[in-house]
Amino acid sequence: QVHLVESGGGLVQAGGSLRLSCTTSRAGGYAMGWFRQAPGLERESVAAISGLGTTTYPTDSVKDRFTISRDSAKNTIYLQMNSLKPGDTALYYCAASLRTGPFTRPMDYDYWGQGTQVTVSS
Repeated sequence: QVHLVESGGGLVQAGGSLRLSCTTSRAGGYAMGWFRQAPGLERESVAAISGLGTTTYPTDSVKDRFTISRDSAKNTIYLQMNSLKPGDTALYYCAASLRTGPFTRPMDYDYWGQGTQVTVSS
């Protein structure tokens, strides 16, 4: 079992920045991903990173604004979010897969965190 704990969410004005963190309870070259879900909408992938460090950003609206990275020594991944918009408001989840990845479908992940809320005011 792998536990994931997210942190770093909060309330920010449009144009501001936040950095989310997700720490796993066990070390391992997991493929990791960040997803978000707004009320009434499906969970969508915003960024993913493979066990070898390959990244992908499947959501066009976050490209050039969000950056995923990992610090393997700390068992932690990050999501740096810049130029935030009200449309980025959602509950953000991190997920881990026992395979290499990167993956953008929720079904490809084995473990999930509880989520951290990001609210962007206009």
